[in-house]
Amino acid sequence: MKKRLFVVAATLLAVASTWAQGPADYPNKIIKIIVPFTAGSATDIMARIVGERLGASMGHSIVVENRPGAGGTLGAAQVAKSDPDGYTLLVVSTGHVVNPALYGSLPYDTVGDFAGVSPLAALPNVLVVGAGSPFKSLSELVAAAKAKPGQLNYASAGVGSATHVNAEKFRAVSGIQVTHIPFKGTPETIVEVSSGRVDFMFTPVLASIPSIRDNRMRALAVSTSKRSSALPDVPTVAEAGVPGFVFDFWVGLLAPAKTPRPIINKLNAEVRKVMAQPEVIERMAKLGAEPMPMTPERFDAYIKEEFSTLGAIMKSAPK
Repeated sequence: MKKRLFVVAATLLAVASTWAQGPADYPNKIIKIIVPFTAGSATDIMARIVGERLGASMGHSIVVENRPGAGGTLGAAQVAKSDPDGYTLLVVSTGHVVNPALYGSLPYDTVGDFAGVSPLAALPNVLVVGAGSPFKSLSELVAAAKAKPGQLNYASAGVGSATHVNAEKFRAVSGIQVTHIPFKGTPETIVEVSSGRVDFMFTPVLASIPSIRDNRMRALAVSTSKRSSALPDVPTVAEAGVPGFVFDFWVGLLAPAKTPRPIINKLNAEVRKVMAQPEVIERMAKLGAEPMPMTPERFDAYIKEEFSTLGAIMKSAPK
């Protein structure tokens, strides 16, 4: 009996210690940020920009670790099962909310197993083709796709990625039939589209700008409701001939669901502080990224909204 009471007491003490930890005590060791996509992807770039400055601001190193695979679910599963102590975090993009619609079962609950910390930015996606592509405008691409149903193809950074979701929403709104070719990450898609082996793709502006400026790819339209400051001469999809189409690609920071609220709030405050730094604002502007400040509570609500609306689109997508 005494041994059992000792075990219970020790367990309660450990739990109490975790929950008692507040902003004054956190962090006191290295924080790990898991990116469930390849290095060089838009999600990875954002994680590294923010992670570097967040570590400096909080006084402890932040290590960004890539765990790509299965549309981001491998990395997400790792974080969902991690100790909820604020030392293992997850950076995700829009694709995170649609994975339940694409996979029969997941080893975690997309909404219930995570706590929103803060969005990092909203990033316009851009529809690109290779420099040698015959399509000089979005209307030409749509016309060709309608003339030859299923014969054009598009690349994505993986099943369930934001690039996949964006293209499927475009397919549904424009009424075209195209074939999906998933890759392991954004860098691979850029190579394939630049070479002309794949017809087109939607990709984050920040990941594609070098190839666009080097004339290896041609930008036809951006997915957002207004033009990107990084590509001011490129029309929106709606302006280019598909009225009513808008897709917002966001990147955000999550923690395991039971992470103490004081830690969540401190992380949110630190992220906001980092995003307000002049050098970060300048870097974001060059990448076409827009600030997206939210409280943790509002971010949780936003994720639930995206989970509902985008999940419905992906459930109807061709398998």
